[in-house]
Amino acid sequence: MQNSFKRYCKAMELLNEPILIEAYKKAHAKGAAWTEITQGMKEVGIIDMEIYLLGTKLFMIMDTTADFDHDKAMAELALKPRQSEWEAHMSQFQDSTAEATADQKWELMDCIYKMD
Repeated sequence: MQNSFKRYCKAMELLNEPILIEAYKKAHAKGAAWTEITQGMKEVGIIDMEIYLLGTKLFMIMDTTADFDHDKAMAELALKPRQSEWEAHMSQFQDSTAEATADQKWELMDCIYKMD
């Protein structure tokens, strides 16, 4: 049976500052993410997204539509309302530059195992 969606997993490092990590967690708590950000993700074909944290390591699971073109969608997402403002705001927590886009910060991971 063929999947009706695509899954992408990504990783990123946060700055090793407990106060900033707590603030990052609060910014991503239920209902805290800006409406325009969530709406923009849905508009480019992201069906669901979860972010996990271990120490300073972030791990994202992103489920998308079956016809999702990652590079095209990320370029389109970067132009959505308030997206650059959100990225600049989030950069204070991330081990990255303020000018980096979400696609430059979040590194795609390779799937090396899938249970049969």
